[in-house]
Amino acid sequence: MQGGSNRQYFRASDATGQISGQAGQSYIHVVGTSREENHAFITMARHFKAQGLHVPEVYQVSRDEMEYDQQDLGNQVLFDYIAEGRKTGVFCEEEKNMLRATMRALARFQIKGDEGMDYSVCYPQPEFNHRSILWDLNYFKYCFLKATGVDFQEDKLENEFEKMADVLLQAPVKAFMYRDFQSRNVMLVKNAGSGELTPYFIDFQGGRKGPVYYDVASFLWQAKANLHDDLRQELIEVYLDELKQYTTVDKEAFIATLKHFVLFRTMQVLGAYGFRGYFEKKPHFLQSIPFALANLRTLLKHKEEGTIEQTYPYLMDVLQRMTEMKQFKDVGVHKPLVVRVFSFSYKKGIPVDASGNGGGFVFDCRGVNNPGKYDRYNGLTGMDDAVIRFIEDDGEMKPFLEAAYQMVDATVKRYMDRGFENLMVSFGCTGGQHRSVYGAERMAQHLNDLFGIEVQIIHREQNIERKLLARTV
Repeated sequence: MQGGSNRQYFRASDATGQISGQAGQSYIHVVGTSREENHAFITMARHFKAQGLHVPEVYQVSRDEMEYDQQDLGNQVLFDYIAEGRKTGVFCEEEKNMLRATMRALARFQIKGDEGMDYSVCYPQPEFNHRSILWDLNYFKYCFLKATGVDFQEDKLENEFEKMADVLLQAPVKAFMYRDFQSRNVMLVKNAGSGELTPYFIDFQGGRKGPVYYDVASFLWQAKANLHDDLRQELIEVYLDELKQYTTVDKEAFIATLKHFVLFRTMQVLGAYGFRGYFEKKPHFLQSIPFALANLRTLLKHKEEGTIEQTYPYLMDVLQRMTEMKQFKDVGVHKPLVVRVFSFSYKKGIPVDASGNGGGFVFDCRGVNNPGKYDRYNGLTGMDDAVIRFIEDDGEMKPFLEAAYQMVDATVKRYMDRGFENLMVSFGCTGGQHRSVYGAERMAQHLNDLFGIEVQIIHREQNIERKLLARTV
């Protein structure tokens, strides 16, 4: 096994139970390259365990602390668990629930982990300070920004780096700062009794005393996580609700401060990708650059007067010019088109477009004869044979759908030609049960058959979601 650092991991079997306490139980043997880093992890892990937090148990440690054995948490990583959502930008309820659980666990981890922590063991720094901030900002400047060839005045940039350091250090809520909190460092462990998955945290050895905002930014704006803005906002709410259990939180001030950490973290990530990709020639990091640039473009697009823009005007100008350079202009995260087809009840409102594209097509089926007028169809939906026969025998839905197909087909062709990734098509009726469900089913099958693209079907009022997969060539 290989982790993100130079440590090596080996899965072994504890035949006698002398290591893990259970015969036949597997465990992880770790060989490190830095005693200080190992010491930080071992000490922190034992502290977190004593605090009742979910981390791997350390069983035994070599005398020089260069090797140790720890609990085997299995193979399920949050990054892989949310893989479908990351690919499409549409997260199912199970994925969302696990993201919510992780955000709640993060708040608890930061506050409970801080209680009684001996920060002198931290490596390489015991706290988030002015020097460490400038290290990261200069990492971005030298390993990414200069490598792009963009023109900038170094003294002006350094002035705004200093200003950013001052702003970040004024952040009010300080606790244990994980520093590398991302979905690859969250293991999902099945509870032996309930069978439910619980988030466990690993690779926290770079942690230190610091503001809680950094970890929130790291997780929600992780380059390849592909979380849309609405989901990010929901997860921030979940996090703040949990954080309020431990400390006073001003929501508006928290979100305003968080924006500065998102910008800082995005730059820090680009610096790391630049170093690992451009200088160490590691393709994995080069492949991640478009995702980080997409986050940066979103930040630049939604910059707000009086906050980020006025605080760092020169930096924002440099970043804007950098993202518009020819070498980056055509660099994007190109994915095939995915169409999401909804059915819904007008009584409960039109579905929100989670991709941020504005909603696409909305077809009102209420002009079509309604099976819901008859008691015998009350417990059925537009997916049941009796309702399907009623709608098709009635004949009103056929010309309605043919007109809808003509409009949507033309747009799908154009979207595919232009490399667009998301289209939303919604069918609404009075109750979101019969006509809209039938229309959504027919549209989804039509698009999948005609274009071979992935179509996601969401019957909102029935809480039913499924996919028609893209055809492989």
